[in-house]
Amino acid sequence: MSTGSGAASAPAPDGHDDPTAPDTPRTSRTSMFASLKVRNYRLFFTGQVVSNIGTWMQRIAQDWLVLSLTGSSAAVGITTALQFLPMLLFGLYGGVLVDRLRKRPTLLVTQSAMAVTALFLAVLTLTGHVQVWHVYVAAFAMGLATVVDNPARQSFVSELVDRDQLQNAVSLNSANFQSARLVGPAVAGLMITGVGTGWAFLANGLSFVAPLSCLLLMRARDLHAVQRAPRGKGQLREGLHYVAGRPELIWTITLVGFIGTFGFNFPVFLSAFADDVFDAGAGAYSLFNTLMAVGSLAGALLAARRGTARLRVLIAAALAFGALEIVAATAPGLWLFALLMIPIGVFSMTVNVTANTSIQMSTDPAMRGRVMALYMMVFLGGSPVGAPIVGWVTDTYGARVGFAAGGAVAATAAIVIGLVLARVGNLRLSVGWHRGHPKVRFVPRERREALAPAA
Repeated sequence: MSTGSGAASAPAPDGHDDPTAPDTPRTSRTSMFASLKVRNYRLFFTGQVVSNIGTWMQRIAQDWLVLSLTGSSAAVGITTALQFLPMLLFGLYGGVLVDRLRKRPTLLVTQSAMAVTALFLAVLTLTGHVQVWHVYVAAFAMGLATVVDNPARQSFVSELVDRDQLQNAVSLNSANFQSARLVGPAVAGLMITGVGTGWAFLANGLSFVAPLSCLLLMRARDLHAVQRAPRGKGQLREGLHYVAGRPELIWTITLVGFIGTFGFNFPVFLSAFADDVFDAGAGAYSLFNTLMAVGSLAGALLAARRGTARLRVLIAAALAFGALEIVAATAPGLWLFALLMIPIGVFSMTVNVTANTSIQMSTDPAMRGRVMALYMMVFLGGSPVGAPIVGWVTDTYGARVGFAAGGAVAATAAIVIGLVLARVGNLRLSVGWHRGHPKVRFVPRERREALAPAA
């Protein structure tokens, strides 16, 4: 990767790689684990999978601790909101910092801060002094660290691998996170029922030893140099103008914002279904998260094999995700509800990976920290708005109504933004037959008109 910001180094879409060109045929595939051949990325991947297991253990333990202390789904929503509120308030400034700083030293600081926060909560819980406001403070402190940590980790991937491996590396990062999601909730469930939530917090704090060690073991000479933004005025405004001028960025971020705010509030939804609807306790909550992780892992691995990140895939996956949430909200039994977590996981991860990859591939390296900060701010920062709302709806009208409402918002956003993107890209809906099967797709208006007489 070039150290400059010119066209040669900027992964801006062109005629062959434009995510808004939905009907350009391209079937490129890559080895599912190609990026792991790169030593620095392999170290990054290894450290993150250990830390991610601890992170998922803490998420499950934290949600269950708040629910046991208060008996309120709204309180769980407040905890989630506090964890993501710093991203909403300071996310863009975090992106400016990331564009100015070297990524590896930055990650060493942020990961250390997150470890200290987890250990603080572990001590309070294990000594029996924990109160709900302690959890709130810890969640907010963790959120402050992620303001810088999230965009730094996202943009650091482009320094670890070549540009043609970026899609694969981003997808494997998601697969990494979801693999940990298979282990973390299961172990957390055993710890909560066996020895208590405090041990899950302790395990998460100690798990940060792995990413910190792997960061220190990386070879600096093998990193792909990226020109850092100099200190100056107007950099935040510059980043916003950059995104506003690119429809493939602004509408992708808008869609992800709606889904992240109202559809991805799983701590609220799943804890309420486990506790109130099915009266099955922490074991069922852990099961729901584990089965969703199975689907999410499958979705991430499938994305790792795709050669491109198309917006039509994003729109279709978002629509399917919202529809499945509505269906799951009406599931009469625990096992049917649990099994529906698998396809929900597949499509939620397809949304996540496709949006993340298309944004990174369409952004100049010098702007990537700010753009990814905006993306993470909208995606994660929407929770302070959405979590208390869906928590209140869940407490007032029941878990089924709350889950269905979140799915309805996601599906509606997918339809509306899909139509907007089609209009911006001068596309029209084409319905036809291919090898005896119906085929629905968007095609350029000129192409549709040219094919009309033949139809």
